[in-house]
Order: sequence, then structure tokens, then C-alpha cells
Amino acid sequence: MEDVDFLFKTWQLSKSYRELQVLDSISIEMVRKDSIAVVGPSGCGKTTLLRLISGLEAPTQGCVERYYDKLGYVFQEDRLIPWRTVVENLLFVTTDRGKIEKILKMVGLADFSNYYPSHLSGGMRQRVNLARALVKSPDLVLLDEPFQSLDLGTKIELIGDVNRLKDTLQFGCVLVTHDIREAVSMSRLIYILSSRPARVLKKFDLGLKSRDFFDPVFLEIEKELSFLSNTGG
Repeated sequence: MEDVDFLFKTWQLSKSYRELQVLDSISIEMVRKDSIAVVGPSGCGKTTLLRLISGLEAPTQGCVERYYDKLGYVFQEDRLIPWRTVVENLLFVTTDRGKIEKILKMVGLADFSNYYPSHLSGGMRQRVNLARALVKSPDLVLLDEPFQSLDLGTKIELIGDVNRLKDTLQFGCVLVTHDIREAVSMSRLIYILSSRPARVLKKFDLGLKSRDFFDPVFLEIEKELSFLSNTGG
């Protein structure tokens, strides 16, 4: 089949809430096991785009063609149930305790399965969110600004872990962020969006596999993309 290697395609995707237009003719496509980032200013509609890709909302115009089988979603806000332990939060997604044990080990939480969210640091809670998104072996994971509330050291560590998990588990990943450095560190393709109503200003294919926050090559790319993002291309 023509589309066997794709996870999704969006065609001229637009979204409005009454008189407020949020997205304007967004066309993006993603192949399996790939990693893309969508970068834009706060409030431009990045989260709305993820909700359209996932099917949580319907577009006003255009369409989304979905070819993925299973979807994982890491939201901006902490959606852990506070009166449930780590393992109990994951049991809402699957009753397979073997899978839960395996994924908690992979995200570095094997020794914290019986902890409550209030007893975990921000970075550890985000690892639980990541584990919950991965426990059912999705072929596509959507990341909605998952690092924005973390300190720099925790952010760098968690980005490295996500990149490692992508390579190990072979899932595709869409990151939305306003941070160019996060996008460069995690993605092969980067789409830069305008302010609302968001449209695609630029598309960059980095064509690089290594991911290092402080690699001089990446710092140079980050500088160029930051300039283009701030000037509108």
C-alpha cells in the first residue's frame, strides 16, 4: 500500500473556535520511527495540532489521515492520580504487570513503583507520565511540552532518556515546544510555526542522528533556527 510507511498525514488543517482561528492550513506528514518537532510561540496552537492528530478534536477544515495503531500521549500538565501509587497509575492503562515492571525499569523507576506522586520530584513524575504513554507499546508518541517545568539538568537527562527509548522501542515521536534547543536535540524534522493563526513558516531536515545539548554543530543549528523563528523566516 502507498501509505504503509506513514504514521499520519495532515492536509490543509485549519481549526477555529467560533471567531478565533488557531491553525491555518497546516500540512505535515510523518513516517514510522521518525522524530519531528513543532516549534512556535506560546499560544500559537501547537497543543491544538496534537489534539487534532490524536483525534481528540476535529478540524474545522482539512483532514488527518491516521495510519498508526497505538498512540501514547504525554500532556503538558501532570495528569497522575495523586491518591494512586506509580504502579496503580499505570494499571489504569494496562493490567499487564509484567509490561508495567519492564517499562518502569526502562524509565529508571523500578525502585519507586509503590511511591505516590507527591513523594516524587518533578522529573520523576514526568518519567511516570512517559512510562504510562509507553506501556502499551505505541507506534506514535505525542509529547506536549513535557520538559517546560523541569530544571536544565533534569531536562537534559530526560531528553537523553527519551532518545534512548525511541531507539530501543522504535516508536515515532512528535514533540511540540517553544524551545529550539529541545527540538534540535530530539528531532530529525523541525516545523516552525508562526504566531496565531499558526501556519508553517519553515521546515528543516537536520539529517543528524546524534543528540547532544552542547555539541557545537547543534548549537550552531539552534542559533540559526532561533533567528528564523523570531523573525518569521
